[in-house]
Amino acid sequence: MTDSGNDSVVVAVQIGRALRAEVTVVARCHLGLPVVVAVPPVLDDGTPFPTRYWLTCPLAVTRIGRLEGSGGVKRMEAKSEVDPAFGAALVESHRRYAADRDSLLPEGAEPRPSGGVGGTQRGVKCLHAHYADAAAGNANPVGALVAGWIEPLDCVVPCVVDDAPNPRWSARP
Repeated sequence: MTDSGNDSVVVAVQIGRALRAEVTVVARCHLGLPVVVAVPPVLDDGTPFPTRYWLTCPLAVTRIGRLEGSGGVKRMEAKSEVDPAFGAALVESHRRYAADRDSLLPEGAEPRPSGGVGGTQRGVKCLHAHYADAAAGNANPVGALVAGWIEPLDCVVPCVVDDAPNPRWSARP
């Protein structure tokens, strides 16, 4: 954990860069650290940002990266095309995601973010974004499958300590 107790500092350390807007933690790991944050639809500099839920947990990012590297996005795309219930649930998750994000836009905001989960218009673009959506408590069929493959997020030491990366932490299985 951190001495400051400042979630924004922890998230910046987890993702390896400064935040571009104020975020809210919507999911935490068993060690109390952020796993997913909610990001506003317009960043501090006015840039539209389509990704409402951002995955910050380095362990989840690593595990999902392995899934993507082994063809996970293509497998989810194929599943959405051959499984009508799964495909319909995916379409609904994109619709709900966009509506939730767009409801937070300031009046007259231009340009506006677009797309559904992770900014995609349809299908699956990024397993990280779908998992973040599901981990935030939303119905997302891709994210639910990914959760089954990567959880538990079972770190024995925190990834961030005293507002810095923990040198004792490792994503290795």
